[in-house]
Amino acid sequence: MRVAQTGPGSGSARGPGGAPGGHPPQSVSSQPSRFAPADRGPVYGALDLGTNNCRLLLARPSRRGFRVVDAFSRIIRLGEGVSQTGRLSDAAMRRTIDALRVCASKIQRNEVARARCVATEACRIAINGRDFLHRVEDEVGLKLEVLDRETEASLAVSGCASLIDYRTDYVLVFDIGGGSSELIWLDLTKRTSAERGPDADRRPAAKPEIRGWTSLPVGVVTLAERFGGHHVTPDSFEEMVQYVIGLVRPFETLHGFRALSSGATVHLLGTSGTVTTVAGIHLGLKRYDRARVDGCWLTFDEIQAVTYQLLARSYEERVAEPCIGQERADLVLAGCAILEAILRTWPAERLRVADRGLREGILATLMSEDGVYRTGRRRRRQRSGQN
Repeated sequence: MRVAQTGPGSGSARGPGGAPGGHPPQSVSSQPSRFAPADRGPVYGALDLGTNNCRLLLARPSRRGFRVVDAFSRIIRLGEGVSQTGRLSDAAMRRTIDALRVCASKIQRNEVARARCVATEACRIAINGRDFLHRVEDEVGLKLEVLDRETEASLAVSGCASLIDYRTDYVLVFDIGGGSSELIWLDLTKRTSAERGPDADRRPAAKPEIRGWTSLPVGVVTLAERFGGHHVTPDSFEEMVQYVIGLVRPFETLHGFRALSSGATVHLLGTSGTVTTVAGIHLGLKRYDRARVDGCWLTFDEIQAVTYQLLARSYEERVAEPCIGQERADLVLAGCAILEAILRTWPAERLRVADRGLREGILATLMSEDGVYRTGRRRRRQRSGQN
């Protein structure tokens, strides 16, 4: 079975007829739901090969966006050691190929009509990244495109746009990845008074303006490799935060978002394993539950409470946390340091958590190109005895 790109520059793929952040694979769609029945409409696919995770999402168009048919997520740590050696290691490539074989099998079994398979930071920067992707095509039959940073940021925004509170003036969307972190400031101030009213549709037809974006060359894997992730002290954590602030500062200096948003209504929207983990711990979940995490709101104080609670725990205690586990226990505080740097640079009262992002953006884009993606709101039915 071979899934190859089709169309010049389309980045899409055609083949024969799990949850962000390393959590167990669950239903992921434009609206939280169980896997949809596999009996109507074409199946679309989105595969995201990141520095830390390999994630696949298969879905069919629905009246409210799309419904998931199948999903897969596995931590593969493809970018392990790349920040020191500049190369993908043999062990990391073997782990990744094993995961991609599972993805290829799911694509074939579900008779995916159209898919887009992308690779991000690890393959962008590794000396042997392109050679590895040729090997994947030869051995697995999947052709992956290396996504540029701007496209990655744009797709991440598209994937979580339904969680934006459109009554605010500015929104900072961020994605803390394994090897890089994307920051996108959205400007909603040009909406009319009717669009900004309390009874207005929360998601207007016009897309919000991207006021500025950047891709920071730091993620949970690279930061943990630089400062250590197993045994993190308050001092080493602060060193991580200051290091990231140093990377963020030129972006803030260029655009002045701190001053721009002063006196305005602002909220943050985080789409990454870091924020979903923080949310799960804050909610006291005994097992990660996407339905409770995706779309929930956190305050600055709630985020910091979880961060410093984790900082006080040993590595073994972090492993025992059900929303972290052994595979991510050495990375979670690096993610918290990046989040802390963002919050210190742009203080905001509210942060919305998105367990969706790049893959959902890919699916929405593919379905929109084929004219089968709908974003209409479902009418509310007045039922007696229900709110």
